[in-house]
Formats: sequence, C-alpha cells, structure tokens
Amino acid sequence: MKGFIEDANYSVGLLDEGTHLENVIDNYVYEHTLTGKNAFFVGDLGTIVKKHNQWQNVVAQIKPFYTVKCNSAPAVLEILAALGTGFACSSKNEMALVQELGVSPENIIDISPCKQSSQIKYAAKTGVNIMSCDNEIELKKIARNHPNAKLLLHIATEDISGDEESNMKFGTTLKNCRHLLECAKELDVQIVGVKFHVSSSCKEPQVYIHALSDARCVFDMAGEFGFKMTILDIGGGFTGSEFQLQEVNHVISPLLDVYFPEGSGIKVISEPGSYYVSSAFTLAVNIIAKKAVENVSSGVGKTGSNEPAFMYYMNDGVYGSFASKLSENLNTIPEVHKKYKKDAPLFTSSLWGPSCDELDQIVENCLLPELNVGDWLIFDNMGADTLHEPSAFNDFQRPTIYYMMSFSDWYEMQDAGITSDTMMKNFFFVPSCIQLSQDDSSFSTEA
Repeated sequence: MKGFIEDANYSVGLLDEGTHLENVIDNYVYEHTLTGKNAFFVGDLGTIVKKHNQWQNVVAQIKPFYTVKCNSAPAVLEILAALGTGFACSSKNEMALVQELGVSPENIIDISPCKQSSQIKYAAKTGVNIMSCDNEIELKKIARNHPNAKLLLHIATEDISGDEESNMKFGTTLKNCRHLLECAKELDVQIVGVKFHVSSSCKEPQVYIHALSDARCVFDMAGEFGFKMTILDIGGGFTGSEFQLQEVNHVISPLLDVYFPEGSGIKVISEPGSYYVSSAFTLAVNIIAKKAVENVSSGVGKTGSNEPAFMYYMNDGVYGSFASKLSENLNTIPEVHKKYKKDAPLFTSSLWGPSCDELDQIVENCLLPELNVGDWLIFDNMGADTLHEPSAFNDFQRPTIYYMMSFSDWYEMQDAGITSDTMMKNFFFVPSCIQLSQDDSSFSTEA
C-alpha cells in the first residue's frame, strides 16, 4: 500500500477487516526505521466520508463549501468532489486544482479578502462568479476585472468573549454596508448575498444570533437598492466535533427559520475546512537529537527535583508540517510510539523542530518517558494547515502521505452511488496486506 503526495500520483489502501489505523502506523514506522526515518502522514479518507455523513445528518439544510487552503491534497479534494461538496478557494491555483476534478464553476466560490487582479480575471475567464468583498477598493477592482461577478458582502462579527482581533480583521461593519451597496449600484456590480465568519476559537455559539441578525439587516438593505439576494454564507469555524456542530445548529436553526425561511429562495452555505480533514491525518516524526538540561520547571507532575529535563529535536517543525503552530496553539498531544512500562518514570520534556530556531518549538512542556534518538512520536489531528511545501530554511524533505480507507467506508460510498468511475478517476484501490500481530509489532521496543 503506497501513497504519494505529488499531484495525483497516489493510491489508497483498502484495509481488511480487523486492520486498524494503529496497524498502518506500525507498518510504516517499521518501514521508515529501515529506510531513513523520514516523517510521514497517514490519511484515513474514510474519516472524511464519516464527517460528511455527520454534516448531512445534523445540518443538511446547509451546503458545505470546503476551504481548500486548509488541506489541498489531491486525494482530499477528489473525495470531497465525489461527495458533492462545493469548494471555497483563496487563489488562482486553488481554483485550478478543483476545476481539474471537473467541479462546475457554480460549486466554487472565491473567498480571498484581498484578490490580485490576475486572480479575478482568471475567475472571470473560468466562470467562477461568486466572490466575497468587504471594502470599496476591492469592489472597484472586481468591477474592472469581472463584469459577471456576484458578490457576497463580508460582514464582521463580534466575538462576545472579547477576542475582537480574530473576527474584526476582515469584514465590513453594518454601518458601511449601505455605502458599499450604493457603490455597487453605481458600478453595476451584482450583490447576491452576505457572508460572515465565526472563529473556531469562539466558545459561544450565541455569537451567531448577532451575526444572523446583522445578515438579515443587510438583506433588507440590499432589497431597498433592488438587489436580489439569494445566498447566505455562515463561514467556517467548525471544529469537527459532532457536539459542537449540534450546538451551533441548535442556535442557528430557529433563526434561519425566522430570518431566511425555507421557500424564501435563500441558499445557505458554509465553509468548513478543518472540520473535514483535521482528524483524518496522523503525523509520525522521528527524534533526531536529544539534550538533557537542568529541570527548572514548576509545572505538573514530577518536577522540581534533581531529575533532568529533556529537549528533543524532531525531523519536522514549524517550517514544515507544524506551520500553524506559529499562529495558534497545537491541537494535539504527542504520543510515544514505542511501548514502555506503565510505571516508567516520566520527565519534563520539550519538543522542537529541526531548524534550531527559537520559534521552532512544537511543545513547550509535557511529561514523557525518556526517549532516545531514533524513537518515534505520533501526532493525531494533523490534517489541517499542515501539508505545506517545506521551507528552504533546511533540507528536510516533505513527509510522504499514505492513504487508507476501510472496506466498510468504501462500501458506504458505493451504496451512496459514489464510485471510482465517477469523480474519483485518480483513485487506485489495492487490497491491504497489513495484518500485524503482536509478534509482528515487536519493533515497538520496551523502554
């Protein structure tokens, strides 16, 4: 079962009954231990199928437009295209990627808040008409380069937790919307809807109450100018948790019934990104260096003694798969791959990328058994904002991706009428030969 990240040259291993993700990871840790110890991803495409089914079960009235910049791996885009999602693109390259899969322009929206003229012209040439806009300069730029554009006014939301910075960066105020509508009328640009975004860091679903109320005001305002409004985009911010999805639906469903009722001709869409892919990818990294330092931590667990603390350097970091660590907290806990005794002592540890840059700290403080150079760490929930080109800062190569899917998930897709003969023309399914027993996994040594 081989998988490749380059373009569409990948295959997907179908897992036999009783073979699990852990078996796949064990298999590739063993293989990479023998061949170079490079970091690698395992992508479970079945998880994406499950997330889509979850979306359909909870918020079927909202069409998902997957945020391509979150994870643009060809296998991810192809399976989402086969599932019938739309795509929210932020660049010309992203639009080209999904168009190569045969996705129609009607199922693509351009959500970049700051578009280059060449990007707008490309959208116009390829029939991608729906795009967002939040200021007069952007509006005039679109008017010059895309006469058939259909705009969503991006309005700002207010995070009632007080973290205004994340939500006020993009989006116009309700007060400024009237001015933008006047400008659009003068420039003969179509305004067809409203977009807002609630950050995934927002813990209060109540923020949707204010956002939907504001959106309704803009719809009414646009009607005064003669615009026919047909689209409401409630943005992203979905964590992937079914509980959070249900919680948001519990808040917005009655509001949608009041403000944008069924039969009103309003299409409600959203822009889930990490929701689909975060839990679908697991990253395995290798310890390439180790340093014992004085333990000056006063944190949790066994600290403040004469025991040393350890700094471990891994073969992937913020200039690679952990790039999002530069702007947000890591949403995963490292797991030691090798087996160790339950009563093995734990030491204060920090995890670093390979660059020796002070910014390249992945985990500041955690408790781990003592590790050795050559040991492996496993990070789950690594499917979002991780599959980037490696930085020229170092010579570490981009991790390989190995794709898998269980037979049950594949059959579920077939039952839904989705087969490799339709959208998934680049899928190459091969039977999985991974059936590791405990004896086969003996390379996971005791600490």
